[in-house]
Amino acid sequence: MQVAALPRPDGADWLGLTTSALPLADASSWAVSPGCGAVVLFAGTVRDHAEGRPGVTLLEYEAYEEHASTRLSAIAAEARLRWPEMGRLVLLHRIGPLAVTEVSVLAVVSTPHRPEAFEAARWCIDTLKATVPIWKRESWAGGTDWGTCAAPVADVRS
Repeated sequence: MQVAALPRPDGADWLGLTTSALPLADASSWAVSPGCGAVVLFAGTVRDHAEGRPGVTLLEYEAYEEHASTRLSAIAAEARLRWPEMGRLVLLHRIGPLAVTEVSVLAVVSTPHRPEAFEAARWCIDTLKATVPIWKRESWAGGTDWGTCAAPVADVRS
């Protein structure tokens, strides 16, 4: 499920995985809509350390792509049930190797008012991290291994 450089013009959800740089500016401007006065953007970036692992230089993300696609759609559907006034929603995740400071995940939500936009964006990114089968391998000064914060993949409605 690779995303193109720009979203499809139909629909209100832009979901996907890509090996390309995530389109922060495009996603943010795409989420703006006439009925929504709030747009919240969360961008997760690669940092230079992990728990017990100083000097991180690279993260490599892998995904079970067919299930990731299904899970991203389920998150969007559940978010729209919880926040029916939601305008547009962006959930994008990079896969492959990423250097320090590159954006690995993007969640953008537009709603009529800011409290719902913040709540929905927080719920979407937290649910993505807990339910979408994406794993990371860390390279740091002491070696390369899977991330230590892994947890079993949960159901979207959990």
